[in-house]
Amino acid sequence: MLILVLGITVSLSAITLDEGQKMLKTIDEMSNFSGTDFSALMSMITEDPEDGIEKTIVQQFRSDDDDKFLMLLNEPVVKKGQGYLMIDDNLWFYDPESRKFSHTSLNDQFNGSEANNSDFNSSSTADDYKVTSIEEGTLGKYEVYILNIEAVNNEVTYPTQKIWVTKAGTLTLKTEDYSAGGRLMRSSYYPTYAKAGTNYIATKMIFVDELIKGKKTTITISDISTKDLPDSIFTKAYVERVNN
Repeated sequence: MLILVLGITVSLSAITLDEGQKMLKTIDEMSNFSGTDFSALMSMITEDPEDGIEKTIVQQFRSDDDDKFLMLLNEPVVKKGQGYLMIDDNLWFYDPESRKFSHTSLNDQFNGSEANNSDFNSSSTADDYKVTSIEEGTLGKYEVYILNIEAVNNEVTYPTQKIWVTKAGTLTLKTEDYSAGGRLMRSSYYPTYAKAGTNYIATKMIFVDELIKGKKTTITISDISTKDLPDSIFTKAYVERVNN
């Protein structure tokens, strides 16, 4: 288990940009589930200075080999049955009241939280970004590499990012997301991890809005499973059926 304590020192890095790019690939490989599926229960606490605090319980399903995922809301009651279904490069939002699916984007916020839909998809950072510079430093008690990365396509949520990666284990502890103009939009923290099969999954994630003070979302992951899931789960018919 990792415990995150802030406090950063920085020095020049001893690794090359090519080695940094390989590190991104390692991060993808450790977090993506190849040859198996993934499911878990997510508890989300969203704090908003205007709207107050909302708790959301979400059932998460992933089939990374097929680039599919399903997020089903169980709580609050007024949102029960809403779902986000990714199939064939299309992300659909299901509203049980209207019984209709509508297109949405991976770049959009998830359920009005500080998490984005893309935070729950399989990771493709090595394909979507190139490393532009690397520093060495510490984050709390951990020695880290600090990677500055820049998007190589327009499909990503943020054009530039900064990533704090542990030297031991290559786990992401923190990211900063920037706009095209260089403005810090969001900071994300990953203080704890659990091993799931041969992979590592962050069991706690904290997404902080850097534009609105006091706005953040904390996600806790439990009931992790890497058992194979029926293909029928990743269908519109399944989403409609579980709401009947």
